Amino acid sequence: MEYLSLYLFLAVCLLLMLGYPVAFTLAGTALVFAVGGVLGGVFDAGFLSALPGRIYGTINNTTLIAVPLFILMGNILEKSRVAEELLDSMARVFGGVRGGLGISVVVVGMFLAASTGIVGATVVTMGLLSLPSMLRSGYSPSLAAGTICATGTLGQIIPPSIVLVMLGDILSNAYQQAQLKMHVLNPKTISVGDLFVGALVPGLVLIGLYILYLMVMARLKPESAPPSNLEPIGAVQVLRGLAPPLLLISVVLGSIMAGVATPTEAAGIGAIGALLLAYAKGQMNLARLRDTVQNTLEVTCMVFMILIGAAVFSLVFRGFGGEELIHAFFNTLPGGIATATLVVMLLIFLLGFILDFIEITFVVVPIVGPILLGMGVDPIWLGIMIAVNLQTSFLTPPFGFALFYLRGVAPSSVSTGAIYRGVVPFILLQLTLLLALWFWPQMATWLPAVLK
Repeated sequence: MEYLSLYLFLAVCLLLMLGYPVAFTLAGTALVFAVGGVLGGVFDAGFLSALPGRIYGTINNTTLIAVPLFILMGNILEKSRVAEELLDSMARVFGGVRGGLGISVVVVGMFLAASTGIVGATVVTMGLLSLPSMLRSGYSPSLAAGTICATGTLGQIIPPSIVLVMLGDILSNAYQQAQLKMHVLNPKTISVGDLFVGALVPGLVLIGLYILYLMVMARLKPESAPPSNLEPIGAVQVLRGLAPPLLLISVVLGSIMAGVATPTEAAGIGAIGALLLAYAKGQMNLARLRDTVQNTLEVTCMVFMILIGAAVFSLVFRGFGGEELIHAFFNTLPGGIATATLVVMLLIFLLGFILDFIEITFVVVPIVGPILLGMGVDPIWLGIMIAVNLQTSFLTPPFGFALFYLRGVAPSSVSTGAIYRGVVPFILLQLTLLLALWFWPQMATWLPAVLK
């Protein structure tokens, strides 16, 4: 009976693999186990009495208001042709050199990641816009597909990322729990803004690694990344395409980093700015605005339903003694904190094959987070490590979500095998970043400490 919490977790994973809705699977499976536990006398129904308080806390959580606002901002920018203009401008700037079109895709993907924060939207948009251009220019299908998939996943780590918003809220609660258990009378806090700042250096390093890889490939295999025949443009035309999204992103991130706005307030500024930008470009009308708001509502409802389902799951999991079981397991591991963190990273990586980042953030992190933080792990470093880890799992064959997104929009001339081969070098680059973060945590913690 002491392993019922693990059976609950395995049952949820199995049902999710069979395709059942995430939110209802989490809550329904947990309630079935809870009822069975009450009837068997091994579960205290009093744990469920905390559920209304948890749901009310979710509704009353101002940090989570940033989620629908950032989703709205990304949806508006997606419909305002910002990506098309950026790609055209960057391609004309870099396209004349070998590998230049690939570098343009990485740069535009960086801006899209900072604008939308949604992996699926970025991969699909870049796949539709840039893959045909890269193939027409003579790029190797595997290199083109790998570049687009890897660039699309930058939304996991480049702020303002929805992943970081959710992780920041979860880790903030977990950090306070861990300190209270250690009888810290004046507990420290972390915020979503801390994670945004902590992600800047690792995110820029990863973008630099992508660009360096494309330059090396263009030198070693010139036929795989030839120059394009697009006419170059002047600086004024480049700024015309680059300035609006760059200004919007700078205002959103700059206000957070300067401490003049919370992430929620900055998200509101970003949504309004994106709407004004779309209207200025003539890309927004009432019908398109209605579709945008409806899509935002659907995605937001999905996120918060999963959050409520995860709250039910975590209560039942704790009621069966799951947290104590995991804590005892970590304490028996040789190597202490390092081994425990490595086990958690491996678990999250493997779960990334079958679960979306939302489920992992809401289900796994609340379970393992307080334990690791109680062992002395830095919360900002842990958040960035989890974000990069999830980004890597999005790319890893055969179940990486980014691969499925690109496969859905790629032409038949690009085989699934080519997509798989193309992402392997980028997976190695992301693992390199994870190793660098492991040995030099200051990559994630230095800038937040300086700006505090």
